[in-house]
Amino acid sequence: MRWRRIASQVGRSVAVWAVSTVTMLVLAGLLPDFRLQSADGDSVTTIALAAACGAGAFGVLSAVVWPLLVRLLLLVPALVLGLLVFFLNGSLLLLALRVNPSGRGEAAPETAVIVAAVMSAVASATGAALAVRDDEAYRRRLHRLATRGRRGHPPCPTTPGLVCVQLDGVGHDVLTDAVRKGLMPTVARWLASDEDAAPAAHGVRPAADGVRAGRAGARPAAAGTRPGPDGPRPADDGTRGPAGEGSGGAVGDGSRPVADGIRPGTDDGRPVGDGPGPRTDGIRQAGEDARPAAAGIRPAGDGPRPAASSGRPAHAPTATPGRSARPQAATPLPPHEPTTPLPTRAPTHRLTPWRTDWSSQTGASQLGILHGSTFDVPAFRWYEKDRGEVMVCNRPTSAAELQRRAALRTRDDGLLAVDGASRGNLFSGGAGEQALVLSIATRRRGRDNRSRAGYFAYFSDPANAVRTALSFVAEAAREIGQSTRARLGRQRPRVGRGGLYPLVRAFATVVERDVVVAAVMGDMLAGRTVVYADLVAYDEVAHHSGPRGRDAEQVLRRLDRCLALLERVAEHAPRPYRIVVLSDHGQSPGETFRARYGLTLGDLVRAGCGLPVPRRAEQTHSGAEARAAVRAALRRPVEEKGGHHRPARRREPVVLASGNLGLVSFPDVPHRMTKEEIDARHPALLTTLANHPGIGFLLVRSERHGGVVLGAYGAEIPLDRLDEEPGPLARFGPGAADAVRRTHSFPHTADIMVNSAYDPSDGEVLAFEEQIGSHGGLGGAQSRPFLLSPVDLSPPAADGTEPVGAERIHRILRRWLDELNGPQVPLTPAAEKEEAEEEVEKAA
Repeated sequence: MRWRRIASQVGRSVAVWAVSTVTMLVLAGLLPDFRLQSADGDSVTTIALAAACGAGAFGVLSAVVWPLLVRLLLLVPALVLGLLVFFLNGSLLLLALRVNPSGRGEAAPETAVIVAAVMSAVASATGAALAVRDDEAYRRRLHRLATRGRRGHPPCPTTPGLVCVQLDGVGHDVLTDAVRKGLMPTVARWLASDEDAAPAAHGVRPAADGVRAGRAGARPAAAGTRPGPDGPRPADDGTRGPAGEGSGGAVGDGSRPVADGIRPGTDDGRPVGDGPGPRTDGIRQAGEDARPAAAGIRPAGDGPRPAASSGRPAHAPTATPGRSARPQAATPLPPHEPTTPLPTRAPTHRLTPWRTDWSSQTGASQLGILHGSTFDVPAFRWYEKDRGEVMVCNRPTSAAELQRRAALRTRDDGLLAVDGASRGNLFSGGAGEQALVLSIATRRRGRDNRSRAGYFAYFSDPANAVRTALSFVAEAAREIGQSTRARLGRQRPRVGRGGLYPLVRAFATVVERDVVVAAVMGDMLAGRTVVYADLVAYDEVAHHSGPRGRDAEQVLRRLDRCLALLERVAEHAPRPYRIVVLSDHGQSPGETFRARYGLTLGDLVRAGCGLPVPRRAEQTHSGAEARAAVRAALRRPVEEKGGHHRPARRREPVVLASGNLGLVSFPDVPHRMTKEEIDARHPALLTTLANHPGIGFLLVRSERHGGVVLGAYGAEIPLDRLDEEPGPLARFGPGAADAVRRTHSFPHTADIMVNSAYDPSDGEVLAFEEQIGSHGGLGGAQSRPFLLSPVDLSPPAADGTEPVGAERIHRILRRWLDELNGPQVPLTPAAEKEEAEEEVEKAA
């Protein structure tokens, strides 16, 4: 069999070389500044020979020189690296033409960039198309890349591994709506049963876990499927590989194709008929045997083992609890003839919403999920008086400090400490394999610090580099077009999307996605025990386009294709995998505080302190109201033009925003100020803030009550009475009081915590940042992310309640690792106590 593999590889290489030669000939005929013949003209044979030599030299240089160039360029910012791909590829083509034995190749530098990009794309597409029928070749190529650093390690165990994919910012409601609209067919398939896939009687649409799908009584086929004799089956779209937008392995284009010559089967493993046909996600045959694929079980060695990422137990499917089995109606039967019902396929995953703490943002949630502690993370950014420093969760130095504090508090390294991989996260989780991890980005690069090695692993393949670079340019152009359309259409609400934002969006939605997905694929093929990866594409787009905008929906489609690709790659992994998909928070829509009232939170705080405010804020209705409140509180007019003494800079408040959560700190006071101290220093400040229509409530420390929540019309409720008298917290829903009390206990909570107003009728909040989709505080969908887990893992909560807090999600993931015989990470005493209480409740 080895000589057959060698012959197959040689054949593919020759075919790619031939196609590249033809491509070079075509480009030489189309582009005036690119020629393959001498000035006096040459014969067709000579020109063809020159093209063949040039294409061969370019291919060899791309395979040999390109990985070295990428390694040297790891010091270049990733955003710049994406743009340099074109020029480096063009330089390789010029070098190939120069070393061409025929000596006849010549191209202008700008033309060389175009020719190199086209040839790389064509070669990538050709190689992928030729490998469509060879799944083993595809697996070997990725496996070599993944195991390059693990050759000295023992073989991976055969117990199931766990892959956690975080869809940053996707709320529970957004996910269910996307499934209902058909935007996420992979997730819909995981949640649906055979009963859901069949037409419902009398136009009633079945639902899976509360998610409806379909039109006119029938659930639509998932994207990338085509109708077959027994229902929808996946269509081979000819794409393969990690995350790009084009042919030859684009995540954006769907799942990896499979070999022909395979006939789909029914759910019980029986063949549908004779003759060739494409493989489905259910049963595929090899020779005479039907082999269950991702949705069932597949043989491993001498016996069956659970299929990768199916989320189902390795036994025969049974009827969904609470539903009757649907008989197979292939042929009409005479009246009264008894039928034998066949078992239906149960959903492979369950969907569970969970609630965040008050700080509904990635920094707090991911720190809690990976390291088991969200203590003393009051917001995305906050001021620490004892250190005189502003902490920002996505700043490398701050991320490293937060990870250090969490490790000290929990006394363990994190969720990924044993044979784990952290990809694209703020924190490492204690993983030994890290790529694009922010908390280690400031350290000196070494064996234990390879945050940017993920770029090398991905861009060392020139086909990946060109494909991602082309997708990068396309995404930037798409953003410019979408923002222009929104501006010309006077869309409201709207925020500015100019400057470098198109490039930032393209990096988040293309480059980071491609690199992270490729890294996770490598981890799965290397057999790592646990992997946690963050895909930030949706969160970035939703901030500027809205959480339910058309731009954000397009991103959801591509993220679903990433999940489909990982599911299919798991079929080739050396161990089975369970795929868990979750989010760290949601997003709440609404216009900005500044757009509605004409001033920022900082302007309002300065007005309440009697400090000068910008002229633009003075001239707004809201600014005038704020200054009127100051005059009323002080019982004297405030001088308009600098006639009063300006306090020293250090006495001015520090105002920070985290979505619709604001934090006000007075840096010259070393401790957290009380309400009484703030009133004595700035009599109008708390009244101005609490009575503003854009403010929902305030949290301040109190000498008398310990802590109080302030609202409009003089509402002042001690924290220990919020359960009986929620006051302004009533509209923020269940759990708001507990979240506020917990934040009050943090050492670095700001002097004044400000939560924006919230309208329960439309779920809108007012962001203190320039975002029309925001998160960070309380109010609406931002506090309700989701957890999508395989059904063969234990339910997240035994009593069916919603888990609360990222620390609880951490304990759930640890429990699942234990169930899968994964790494045994020691629980903290507090966690052990809570787990014991849960077991007692379950037994009761």
